[in-house]
Amino acid sequence: MTAPNRRDTDVADALTAPPEPDSEGVLGRSYRALSIGIVSVVLLIAFEATAVGTAMPVAARELDGVSLYAFAFSGYFTTSLFGMVLAGQWSDRRGPLGALTTGIAAFGAGLLLSGTAGAMWLFILGRAVQGLGGGLVIVALYVVVGRAYPERLRPAIMAAFAASWVVPSVVGPLAAGAVTEQLGWRWVFLGIPVLVLLPLALALPQIRTRASGAVTAGDGRDSFDRRRIRLALGISFGAGLLQYAAQDLRWLSVLPGVAGAALLVPAVLGLLPRGTYRAARGLPSVVLLRGIAAGAFIAAESFVPLMLVTQRGLSPTLAGFSLAAGGATWALGSWLQSRPRLEPYRERLMTLGMLLVAAAIATAPSVLLDAVPVWIVAVAWGFGCLGMGLVISSTSVLLLQLSAPDQAGTNSAALQISDGLSNVLLLAVGGAAFAALGGGTVTHAATEATSSHPAAFAAVFLPMAGVALVGAWVTTRLRER
Repeated sequence: MTAPNRRDTDVADALTAPPEPDSEGVLGRSYRALSIGIVSVVLLIAFEATAVGTAMPVAARELDGVSLYAFAFSGYFTTSLFGMVLAGQWSDRRGPLGALTTGIAAFGAGLLLSGTAGAMWLFILGRAVQGLGGGLVIVALYVVVGRAYPERLRPAIMAAFAASWVVPSVVGPLAAGAVTEQLGWRWVFLGIPVLVLLPLALALPQIRTRASGAVTAGDGRDSFDRRRIRLALGISFGAGLLQYAAQDLRWLSVLPGVAGAALLVPAVLGLLPRGTYRAARGLPSVVLLRGIAAGAFIAAESFVPLMLVTQRGLSPTLAGFSLAAGGATWALGSWLQSRPRLEPYRERLMTLGMLLVAAAIATAPSVLLDAVPVWIVAVAWGFGCLGMGLVISSTSVLLLQLSAPDQAGTNSAALQISDGLSNVLLLAVGGAAFAALGGGTVTHAATEATSSHPAAFAAVFLPMAGVALVGAWVTTRLRER
């Protein structure tokens, strides 16, 4: 009779002995309620993010606020930056529970305010409240992951966060369109707050048990860092002024643009890790890479549907579907980085990811040539999203690995600030280049599917591909020597 091999012994032990927390996965008995709860919260936030864009044009027309349309998006962004910094301070000093519950309450209140607004300025105010809540929630969730899950499970839960965006990215716009047409745009906003209650009921008891309270007691750090709060206000107001200036390319807009830069630059230098903008090894490069990857990709992706509609004559629905497969490949990339066998090769995977992103962005404008089939964009974007899945989740994992327990909130806030701020800055740069080369006239001819001003699109995509290549270099500096 032969002795059982190691695999057989492991199986027998698993069947006869109660599972230890250290051997469980994210859906094991010890982590199941917490994992389902926090992933469900991310799922609902993702659904809202993908659905709002569909309902927004109808809401702006009904509220007679088309001229203020862009501020419905920028209002969310500017307050979310402040929320991120506040959540980092709150979580490090008092635990993430308070920041998370307050953030979800603010997120729901903002949805209710926007959904019941009778004027556009009330709608924008609701979006601003919602952005504050969103900033609090996302940083608090990162801190929960850092405290409640052992290091070996963090890649898996980050992959689950990414996967929770797949269904909303495909279903969200279609569902929002159906709700808008059948029930009205307001129900896109009013329906989500009720759905958050069940995930909260699952997650909050576990968060209270596993991740509440300050990391250390009696260290004199119970009060908030007022300097960082002031810097957070500076970065929010500065970003808002820059967005306003970028949307109105007149000489008078130079004044708010300069004021925004004067507020933004010192605030960013004070809130991000020292050495971020020179790609210092370790944590600063991780934070920088997150901004480079997110900013370059989102800035380019924002122009893909417009390019397909105006240059190749696709309907808006078909243009949107050209990006739909990216949700699945993004989740695949996040899943790959979570495999334990690939952990030693994480930095190489991130380099590969940024090269895929650069190649996808550079390939997209090839459809400006009539001889190139339109489906090339869908294929290229699928590979680009695969690269983003490898990079974005890995930056989150590395950040938690490189952060001391009492700095997880502050550093998570820095990561999210880098992500969000680069989005608006690179979008502003891309939009200005697009408008300068006559791209603004393309939107007026969208229904005629003209092929004018292709150089305006190339002026967006090719520089962003270059930014992504810089990101590939930054991936070589993620670990200290």
